[in-house]
Formats: sequence, structure tokens, C-alpha cells
Amino acid sequence: MIKVITYGTYDLLHYGHIRLLERAKALGDYLIVGITSDDYDKTRGKINNQQSLIERIAAVKATGIADEIIVEEYEGQKIDDIKKYDVDIFTVGSDWKGYFDYLNEYCKVVYLDRTEGVSSTELRAKARELCIGLVGDEEIRILNKYIDEFACVNGVKITGVFSEGGMADDCLKEKISYFPEKYEELLEKSDAIYIISHPQKHYVQIKAALLAGKHVLVESPIALNKAECKELFELAEKEHVVLMEAIKTAYSTAYNRLLLIVKSGKIGKVVSVDATCTSIRDVNVDAAGYRNVWNSICAWGPTAILPVFQILGCNYKKADISSLFLDRENRYDSFTKVDFLYDNAVASVKVARGVKSEGELIVSGTKGYIYVPAPWWKTDYFEARYENPSDNRRFFYQLDGEGIRYMLVSFIKSIQNKKINSEISKEISVSISQIMQDFYNNKTNEIRW
Repeated sequence: MIKVITYGTYDLLHYGHIRLLERAKALGDYLIVGITSDDYDKTRGKINNQQSLIERIAAVKATGIADEIIVEEYEGQKIDDIKKYDVDIFTVGSDWKGYFDYLNEYCKVVYLDRTEGVSSTELRAKARELCIGLVGDEEIRILNKYIDEFACVNGVKITGVFSEGGMADDCLKEKISYFPEKYEELLEKSDAIYIISHPQKHYVQIKAALLAGKHVLVESPIALNKAECKELFELAEKEHVVLMEAIKTAYSTAYNRLLLIVKSGKIGKVVSVDATCTSIRDVNVDAAGYRNVWNSICAWGPTAILPVFQILGCNYKKADISSLFLDRENRYDSFTKVDFLYDNAVASVKVARGVKSEGELIVSGTKGYIYVPAPWWKTDYFEARYENPSDNRRFFYQLDGEGIRYMLVSFIKSIQNKKINSEISKEISVSISQIMQDFYNNKTNEIRW
């Protein structure tokens, strides 16, 4: 018996896939098809699959061509599989010609010509052609990073940038169109809007976009008070559009695996969550003082608070806020600490744009603890530590684009599927806005020099 093995993602299974599988089967007597897992696809830069692994397996199985289906989960697995299944021929599309020649040491390698004019990438692009407008102001330089990440996602077109405060970064002009003081024009040309303007402008800009029937992805916090945040979610539901909060950490593979380990009870009952996010940054202050500059609580607060609410929930008994202000009148804090009290746990977050500390995350449990080194919010690594050091485990997960591209894919899928696919629940978004409300309503202990 001649055994043949081939691999692929097989997203949106089409005629080209089927022809390739038929020709692979014709090379021998028994065909093994390896289908890449979602996590492995991420490490290879394939982040925008339309179908889940289960759906892709079912589609290949339904063709009746494969004699056996396996899942490819890690780099180097092809050699292991060839040995394990005693494979005679490895085959793949000719667009990989030469790449897998190293497998000739273990079996015969055959490159098959692909069917011309059929591509899953093109099908995905056609299925989700989406025009997205960008909104920013003082922090608009960050949009350059997002523009680069948009390029990694199929079927997305950037329509332009709107900025009330003018362009802070001239190189943005060379990349995309600029709509100075013409927000309505940008809305007309866009299917969706990504907002990174100052949080004080979020409510008005989000509401205008939702009323215009546009989907919205907005840098956290969505609003600076609870009532406005709830109102915006209700409006999005009424208008049948997507409103999602943008915290890229929520889409990091390592961070998501961390949450699964915590919730599975591997470190016992969680008693404490401690998160720190700080940076030192020179601030260009205009005539209005710090009024239009992102302060510490807005810039870092949502990210630091995220693991607290995702692990312990939003039903805390008390949140005690302490801040060091550079400008109390305009609520510009250079450092803020929030202490949460729950019925059976506590949590503490420290955020700063003018004070530096170790940016780590520690989740303490009755059996052990999770340690994530700085900068924890964009980590690809964490540890589960126990009383007996020999029980400690290290976890590594590749992170591309700081989680931004995964967040964009989630946003697009939510629009395509007409179902929210966010890693951040509405309850968490509203609770983050509640903390902002408490801060801006002067429910703060002031730290003095």
C-alpha cells in the first residue's frame, strides 16, 4: 500500500482544493490529509480564516476523498507524521515548490500544479470587502501602526482619516486620504469606523457613526460614564450595527490561554489579581493645559482593569481610586492606583504615564499563581508557578502585531456574521466606563508630593 500525505487550511473549501485532493489521492492507495489548527495558522500569519477547525474538517471529510484526517498543530510535525504513519509520498501545491525538499530524506516529495483562478484568499476578500475610516487627534501617530496591521487582513480598505486637531504625523498623509474637519464625509465613504480620538470625544463621534448606520471599533474607554456607554450599546443594537471596544491585549493568544488556565482551576481559587501598566512619555501641552491629552487612567486603565474583570467579574463591592495629578482641573493624572474589593478576593491596578514601575501581571490562587513578565499586555510568554518548583510550567505563544490584527479580524467577522465576536463583553465595557465616571466625578484620593 502506498501512503500519501498532504496538508492545508482548507478554508472555504472550493473546486481548487478538491482537485488537489483528488490528484493527491491518485498518487497512491491511501490519502492522509493534515488540516492546520487555528493556533498553528496564526503562527504562519493566516489569521482571517472564515471557518473554524471543526467546520474545515467536516468540509474535507464530506468530499469522501481523504482516507484519514489529522490535525497539524506545530512546526516540524510533518516529519513526525511521515514517520508515525509510514508515509511514502508527501505532496503539496506547486506554489510551495522547493520549500519542502528537506522532506526527501524521509519520503518522496511531489509538487502538484494548483487550479488556476481559484483562491481562498480571493474568496475571503470578496466575501468581506469592507471600507474602514479612521478617526484620531493628538494620538493619531498610533494610527500608523494600525494602518500596517490592516494590510495583514484580507478584504479591508482604508477610506481615509478624520482629525479635528489636524495631522500630528505628516507621513500619514502619504498613505491615505485626509478629511480635515469633515467627519460626515468620512462616514459617507465608510462601512465602519475605527476611533482613537480623545475619550472625551468618543460619545459624540460614536453616536454619529451609529446613527449613520456604521459599525464602530473604538479605542477603550468607549465612554467616560456608565449611562453613555449603555446608551451607545443600545443604539448599536437598534441600528443593527456592531460596536466593539478596542483593547488589543484581549486578542493575544498567550493572554487568552492564561485566562483558560486560571478558569480551569489550575492555580486553585483566585484570591488576588495585580496588574501594572506604566510608561514615561513627554507630553506636548497646548494652551488648554492637559485637557486634550490622554491621561494615565484613559491610556492605560482599561488594559490594566481587563484581567481583573475577566477573572473576578464586574460585581466588586468597592473600588478605591488614588491619583497623583499634574493638572487636577483637567483631570490629568500622571499616576493612578485602583484597589478593588470583592466578596472573596481583591485586586489592584497601577497605571501611569509619568511614573515607571515593573509592568507585570500576577494572578494569585490557593494552589499556585500565574506570573506574566513586563510588558504583560503584549506578552507571548507566561508561567504557572507552584509551591514545588518542579511543578512549574512555562507557556509560549507567538504574538504578531501585538494582537491588533486578531482584533481587526474579530471585528470584521462580527460584521460578516451579524453576531458580536468580541473578547470583551458588554458588561466589562460598561464597568470600565463606571470606573472612568468615578474618576472624573472626583471620587479620587489625591496623592500629593
